[in-house]
Amino acid sequence: QVQVADSGGDSVQAGGSLRLSCVASGDSYGYYCMAWFRQQPGKEREEVAVLDMDGPSRYGESVKGRFSISKDRAKRTLYLEMNNLKPEDTAMYYCAASPARGIWYRGRALAVGEYNNWGQGTQVTVSS
Repeated sequence: QVQVADSGGDSVQAGGSLRLSCVASGDSYGYYCMAWFRQQPGKEREEVAVLDMDGPSRYGESVKGRFSISKDRAKRTLYLEMNNLKPEDTAMYYCAASPARGIWYRGRALAVGEYNNWGQGTQVTVSS
């Protein structure tokens, strides 16, 4: 089973950039989807970006064109590059991994509950 640990959150001003990192350890064979989620106080966890082995990466509507998900296989690290940050991007960000195949295979996105490995979360705060 894979374990993931996320980091890189910080406080920045609007328009700034951050890169979040998620290091995977353990047996990552068979994990089809790795993703970044975020959660604001009092709200449900929201899918931000998904790296899917079966097809192109996907992004939430609110971050398209500003955020980019990528992976360095040699470093076993997943990244979320965030540019042109806005105050509404303020949230706790979580890395997650799932052994389930995603939208490009089954025709629907994975639910939050289908990700069985989660990082501890890293806080991103964007001030105006």
